Amino acid sequence: MSTITEIATELLFPEGPIAMPDGSIIVVEIARGTLSRVDPNGSIEVIADLGGGPNGAAIGPDGACYICNNGGFIWHKSSTGLLFPGHQPENYSGGRIERVDLATGEVSVVYAECEGHELRGPNDIVFDAQGGFWFTDHGKTRDRDRDRTGVYYGSVDGKHVAEAIFPMEAPNGIGLSPDEKTLYIAETPTGRLWAYPLSGPGQVDQNERPTMMAQLPDYHMFDSLAVDAAGNICVATLITGGITIHSPDGADARLVPMPDVLTTNICFGGENLNTAFITLSTTGKLVSCDWETPGLALNFLNK
Repeated sequence: MSTITEIATELLFPEGPIAMPDGSIIVVEIARGTLSRVDPNGSIEVIADLGGGPNGAAIGPDGACYICNNGGFIWHKSSTGLLFPGHQPENYSGGRIERVDLATGEVSVVYAECEGHELRGPNDIVFDAQGGFWFTDHGKTRDRDRDRTGVYYGSVDGKHVAEAIFPMEAPNGIGLSPDEKTLYIAETPTGRLWAYPLSGPGQVDQNERPTMMAQLPDYHMFDSLAVDAAGNICVATLITGGITIHSPDGADARLVPMPDVLTTNICFGGENLNTAFITLSTTGKLVSCDWETPGLALNFLNK
């Protein structure tokens, strides 16, 4: 792996990076409650103040940014200044999917519930070619219990959202294979990456079983993910700290180390999508490095 370059170093638990065509990187700052833009020179500009806990982010077919807001965390700072998220806070503001107009910063709520069930802690999001979006609900943890949650599919007009998979163990990262026939979902506490066959847009194939992708034999947890142009699934990995690259056939996995125990997200940008942008969240850093394989072009962003 090439040398890691620090782009920004004073972010408040960054996640959800989006490499924009103008060279800037949009991120959420979960502990700050904002959607922010990082310029190539490292300067940080707040696009929108969302409150709660903005988490995953993606550009939709209308050019707006869609946010998974988890409702907030209790925050803990270590003796060395590292920042860690904790349980559901007293001022928990509820889970929701939000739309941000990037030109004006205007924020609107697209979904806060599905089929009578409140969204608890939406976490990560990906758009398919038809303009619908898949998202995970990671849930919230309290002192003596935690939520049972799943995976959803919604439309940007706010008129249709459906629960597609239930239950899962704190689902986090989500992504689509290059042909959009497979949905990848990373579970945080189990450290498992699942591959679900799809029968169509928003439809899990009920005639096929999901596959558990290869696991490394160490204690780790999984966060968000991105898919590269070769179909490899690159999963941000907690505890061991890095990016775990899974082969699309599910047979192999290997870790690319990063200098943060909570390496939380990766996206691709730059010329030919050969640059990886990675969030190192406890240290508040956005970094970049040359990646061994170009990233997969995202719908409504890179195409």
